[in-house]
Amino acid sequence: MVNRPRSVTLAACLSAALGFCQTGTITPNSIVDGTRAAQVDTPKTALSAEGRGDIFMARKMYREAIEAFSEGSPKDAVLRNKIGIAFHQQMQLDTARKYYEQAIKLKPTYSEAINNLGTVYYANKSYRRAISQYKKAIKLAPDSASIHSNLGTAYYSRNQIPLAMEEFRIALKLDPEVFERHSSYGVLLQERSVQDRAKFHYSMAALYAQGGRNDLALQYLRKALEEGYKERKKLSDDPAFAGLRDLPEFKELLALEPRVL
Repeated sequence: MVNRPRSVTLAACLSAALGFCQTGTITPNSIVDGTRAAQVDTPKTALSAEGRGDIFMARKMYREAIEAFSEGSPKDAVLRNKIGIAFHQQMQLDTARKYYEQAIKLKPTYSEAINNLGTVYYANKSYRRAISQYKKAIKLAPDSASIHSNLGTAYYSRNQIPLAMEEFRIALKLDPEVFERHSSYGVLLQERSVQDRAKFHYSMAALYAQGGRNDLALQYLRKALEEGYKERKKLSDDPAFAGLRDLPEFKELLALEPRVL
């Protein structure tokens, strides 16, 4: 049994799902004859299998999403990938892997499916294999912030911290909000599960502080301390936090009582 990652997000845009929803609505047209306005309904457009599946995914109704996506063509790589994601969200990783592999076979350059296959390996703690898949995906989609963040997370889990931080920097440069987005559907999984979350959040705080994003730096630093970060003395000396030391919020964090485990 594989434990469900604490936070797995999907790189997607909510407007896409809303667009699907709007496709199937009835839009009244007003006809004015000088005395009254009559309502004429336009014909309702049937949603595609993918459209209905996307709506179910947005509602976290994964079984229904699988049924909807399965009504589409079995040779549609996007649908194979989305079925994989639905199984992945239910932590049926072996089945998810099968569908990702089907998607890649149908479309060998499908970077999102290759990335998602990497997240299966990551969930099974096969970090080297995950890194290999993420690197393949990045060659195909070098501007994907989410894939760079996944590669960084895999490096982090192997304690290859310098490589991890470089990938996180690239991800933030491509998308400053990449670590703050949360969604329940899409075509690309973003992995945020790490074993030493206190250390991870400390590293993220340092990264945000170096980028001048003090609010997020303080937020992640608080998370690190609340999760039992052990090297508290580093806070006073770490050059990454030089720009925060005069802030009342930073001083308040320094005064927090150490977490008792």
